[in-house]
Amino acid sequence: MTKAEIRQVYLTKRKTLDEAEYLHGCQRICDHFFSAFDLSFTKTLHTFLPLVDNKEPDTWLIIDRIRREFPQVRISIPKINPKKNEIESYYFEGLDQLQEGNWGIKEPKQGIATNPRDIDVVLVPMLAFDVRGHRVGYGKGYYDRFLSTCRPDCEKIGLSLFPPMGNIPIEESDIPLDWCITPDKIYKLSSSDL
Repeated sequence: MTKAEIRQVYLTKRKTLDEAEYLHGCQRICDHFFSAFDLSFTKTLHTFLPLVDNKEPDTWLIIDRIRREFPQVRISIPKINPKKNEIESYYFEGLDQLQEGNWGIKEPKQGIATNPRDIDVVLVPMLAFDVRGHRVGYGKGYYDRFLSTCRPDCEKIGLSLFPPMGNIPIEESDIPLDWCITPDKIYKLSSSDL
């Protein structure tokens, strides 16, 4: 399958999840994240804000728990810069900082920019992934470009409501994930292509 075909299949799969299945899956992803990753030494974590209408994994569960239990971790969130065709990252200050941006995604209307080199962990949105760490996103390449500006030791963690699929076709600009968390399992991923 091409990336475009995979994208369509997984968008449909997500939309057909019933509400209870979706909420349970999101809670399990959150629980797995905190059971597997020690945030004691994490200074900055970047996360996407979910499109709940599209049934993206609900990162608000993770954000809220980090703010309660790991106040030393600074949370950073994305803002699309359409002129540069890239993601800019800003420290999250609270809900009053947000406005609806492109595609109905909440993003900061103002704030302090985050230097991508300061980010220790990135939670990456996607539709599908394989065990080599390759993923299918929404097709704009924003996160691959963003991840290429982060430090090589930055942990790249995908969140998916579905298990891995067979090998995903890759492009030279693709940045592989280190981990992926699903409701059932945490996958340590390794790219044999590097």
